[in-house]
Amino acid sequence: MQRPLAGRITLVTGASRGLGRAAALALAEAGSHIVAVARTVGGLEELDDEIRRIGGEATLVPLDLKDGNAIDTLGAIIFQRWGRVDGVLGNAGVLGVITPVSHLDVKVWDEAIAVNLTANWRLIRSMDPLLRQSPSGRALFITSAAPRSLRPYWGAYSVTKAGLEALVRTYAGESARTAIRANLIDPGPLRTAMRAKAMPGEDPMTLREPSAVTPKIVEMLSPSFDANGTIFDVRAQASLEFA
Repeated sequence: MQRPLAGRITLVTGASRGLGRAAALALAEAGSHIVAVARTVGGLEELDDEIRRIGGEATLVPLDLKDGNAIDTLGAIIFQRWGRVDGVLGNAGVLGVITPVSHLDVKVWDEAIAVNLTANWRLIRSMDPLLRQSPSGRALFITSAAPRSLRPYWGAYSVTKAGLEALVRTYAGESARTAIRANLIDPGPLRTAMRAKAMPGEDPMTLREPSAVTPKIVEMLSPSFDANGTIFDVRAQASLEFA
């Protein structure tokens, strides 16, 4: 079996379920040690069991990404233990509430901003020095079609994902002369709890499993992947073009 990530250390947020869990398993199978971040201890322990079953290794980090100081502490701990991080997958996110922008509760708005945008900025801020210590640091963040479709009533989600895309592409430009490559991936509709919440009447059996997307995630977090500042659309199997 090919293990393109052998010897690498990859941090995955939202790793206890859905796409994050599937990605963590695929990255571990490809040879990476996984630093698995999520709020739920039980979900992390189940992930650890699965990773061990396939011969991989993981470090479990129960952490609420709204706690920016905890993200900084995690960066310090990773530096003390390994001196670097080779890959970062910013997967954790929240849907918010599907409602008119003018009806959004302040707490819902603040949580969407905190988890989907600010937490990823804090993650970049804390992990950038560690990615610079890797011979081929790779950062990948999960986006969606929301910033382009701007579907009515999805304001909190659309706005925060648009901000995330701007953040990551800016970071990619700032990192262009380093060994770091930062990109985004739009996996399209998947059979996840977030999708079920967003589309309660949808038949989940019509959707792909999260594992269908993980080969591309492994590829984009591999040393051989050299694109920078791109958004890869899984359904179109192409990177988005920008003027």
